[in-house]
Amino acid sequence: MESWYVYTIIALFAFGIQRFLYKVSAEKKCNTAWTTFSFMGTVTVLSTILFFTLHETVSNLSFLLFVSLINSISFLAGTITTIEALKHISITIAYPIIRLNTGIVVIFSILYFNDSLSFYQVAGIIMAISVILILTRYSNNAVEEISDKNIRVGFALIFIALFSGAVAAISSKFASIHTNLLGFISISYALSTLFSLGLQKRLQQKDVNPNHRNALIIGLGMGLVNFVGFYSLLKALSVGPLSIIISITGLYFVIAIVLSALIYRERLNFLRIAGIVLTVISIIFMRI
Repeated sequence: MESWYVYTIIALFAFGIQRFLYKVSAEKKCNTAWTTFSFMGTVTVLSTILFFTLHETVSNLSFLLFVSLINSISFLAGTITTIEALKHISITIAYPIIRLNTGIVVIFSILYFNDSLSFYQVAGIIMAISVILILTRYSNNAVEEISDKNIRVGFALIFIALFSGAVAAISSKFASIHTNLLGFISISYALSTLFSLGLQKRLQQKDVNPNHRNALIIGLGMGLVNFVGFYSLLKALSVGPLSIIISITGLYFVIAIVLSALIYRERLNFLRIAGIVLTVISIIFMRI
């Protein structure tokens, strides 16, 4: 079994748990900036300690700083807008639509990196995108249950998260090829930690829990699983095809939906179950 595929599966499950914690943060009405600060800070500390412990080096500092800045801004924007969107719209609506950015990344990867794909891998990618479209169709039907104000706010945030996620994924591919992985994680997340500090008062709305203890604890959990997931993703991207890896990891929202169904009692109807089954099949196809 190829190493990039193993790393991809690890990243898939880690990102699924991380995105479920976004839901937990939204449900507990945590200040998103404090959650993000704790999340990004945790990853920064872990990656920095490992960077120096393992005596890592950086050959092109200017490129590292540039790609880290791009990734930091796009990932932070995607994280904050996703968590804020979940305060207005159900996870079963938000995540499938946000993951439409998989299509953007796949097209870019095929055109720029000239990914060579087998018949089964192409079928797996098409199936993965079909899962997203199926659940997006369900999401559109569920929109009628939401107030007009929440629809406008929620979908504006989702739109930002969608394109931010695509930029973050593409910048991660370039970083995985051309620079030190731990250095990239450390600087990217350090910048995000600093940026999130400036958003704390702006995101402290009336209905937000003024006690930040939950936000810091949830953020710590996010940071731990994200560090495992993001490092695994970068290791996979350093040797594997972007189009396949992003198609697989882009299915993390199915894990988040299943966890939400188990813990928050969100219903699993026929379309959601069909989406989960197709997800498993698509992952198997992309391994062939």
